[in-house]
Amino acid sequence: MARYIFITGGVVSSLGKGLASAALGALLQARGYSVRLRKLDPYLNVDPGTMSPFEHGEVFVTDDGAETDLDLGHYERFTGVSARKTDSISSGRIYSNVLEKERRGDYLGKTIQVIPHVTNEIKDFLRVGETEVDFMLCEIGGTVGDIEGLPFFEAIRQFIHERPRGECILMHLTLLPYLAASGELKTKPTQHSVKELQSIGLAPDVLLLRSEHPIPEKEREKIALFCNVRKDAVIAAYDLKTIYEAPLAYHREGLDQAVLNAFGIEPAPKPNLSRWEDVMDRLMNAEGEVRVAIVGKYTQLEDAYKSIAEALTHGGMANRTRVKAEWIDAEIFEREDTAPHLERFHAILVPGGFGERGTEGKIKAAQYARTKGIPYLGICLGMQMAVIEAARNLAGLADAGSEEFDHEAGAKRFTPVVYHLKEWVQGNHVVARKVGDDKGGTMRLGAYNATLKAGSRVAQVYGTTEIEERHRHRYEVDTQYRDKLESCGLIFSGMSPDGRLPEIVEAKDHPWYIGVQFHPELKSKPFQPHPLFADFIRAAKEKSRLV
Repeated sequence: MARYIFITGGVVSSLGKGLASAALGALLQARGYSVRLRKLDPYLNVDPGTMSPFEHGEVFVTDDGAETDLDLGHYERFTGVSARKTDSISSGRIYSNVLEKERRGDYLGKTIQVIPHVTNEIKDFLRVGETEVDFMLCEIGGTVGDIEGLPFFEAIRQFIHERPRGECILMHLTLLPYLAASGELKTKPTQHSVKELQSIGLAPDVLLLRSEHPIPEKEREKIALFCNVRKDAVIAAYDLKTIYEAPLAYHREGLDQAVLNAFGIEPAPKPNLSRWEDVMDRLMNAEGEVRVAIVGKYTQLEDAYKSIAEALTHGGMANRTRVKAEWIDAEIFEREDTAPHLERFHAILVPGGFGERGTEGKIKAAQYARTKGIPYLGICLGMQMAVIEAARNLAGLADAGSEEFDHEAGAKRFTPVVYHLKEWVQGNHVVARKVGDDKGGTMRLGAYNATLKAGSRVAQVYGTTEIEERHRHRYEVDTQYRDKLESCGLIFSGMSPDGRLPEIVEAKDHPWYIGVQFHPELKSKPFQPHPLFADFIRAAKEKSRLV
């Protein structure tokens, strides 16, 4: 049976619970334990799939097709454990499940209440897969005291009470603010946060304190005394140069040892941190630098492209090269020439997105990369923009565009080289979709296989002709234009196994020009960079030497 670690936060949000959870998972792995990480989000959306990237950052997609919180990306990048649908839950999903059961009559006419029906549903979720791993790390979104989070905290209280003693611990992350006027760190917010936890029947075993300044010994002693926590379980979490320093930094501060002590695991296995030492060596001792332009529409919030930013860093690690990514709003190119903005970059990446806004700018960025011989990686919508650009400027289809934009505008304006995907094969059955379907969870989601053309650039990059990648889209490039586009030099080098859906296109006579319908960034890890990103940065490095 798994031991459970519940990670909560207090004082303010966005302190880094997800990163702390991921780093702790990596440290437990380094000591030889198996782990799984979960996220419990109190919001009422069923999942983040229909949320604006400005609201919630990127949507992370799992192999089995769940649209989840971006923290699951941290979990995967740090532990290498592929997340599943059962690793992400929201209040919306919990209430939806409870109400479905009530409508079916599963509760035999009982009055449905938060306790026990909602809390029981949460506890059932916590138990899924508990025999598979040594440690289950469960992060609760938001901060203690949030009204929407109370059912989760109550469910955890019950869960801990029902398990044998010593099988569950609580790790609480708080902020230690520094008052410049008095020149001191203030412990009172942490004390109040712990008091709030204790008022709902929970007591932290480990305290993780975010601070920009060193925490004096007397402050640690004071916190340990007032919060009823052992002094060696009061751990400092300082700001880091890079998130990948977190496992080594937390280990230096004694986080993993404090957690194992709380479980009474003594003596604990010694950690092997060579993987993270190598990651830091590659990051801190990079040779040279490349500049990559990310031309997108959600550039005001970098979390909207979190996995892409990290995958570029991983690609840099693979080449011992520092990657300087800059975000450029695609709409600028609808008003201004692309050259002054893009000529200083060694590579261009156009990421995914939804809606017509900014797409003409993305098309111009793709054209600039193609005509100037600059390495180009188009992801999802970025691939579709590359196809539309080639259709317009090489194949003579001046009004080429996407059905998505016509649907959005309510008028037919384009020749649809990109169309709404109405059916596809998933496993051994066919999935059908209509334009008017609900938006949530109705895309082509999760891992699908693709077959690569032998001898193509992507086959060389992957080192195989059979791959599996994660998808999140409802529009697809139309194969009826394939012959016309291939005759102009845009090769369809990756297809779905049944040959119906284009997965990858590449420019024939170009140093590196690839568009992919899937999201390779979701599978990249610091200790295992995705081959496409590794080769993309290699090509950018070559370009930097020519400039």
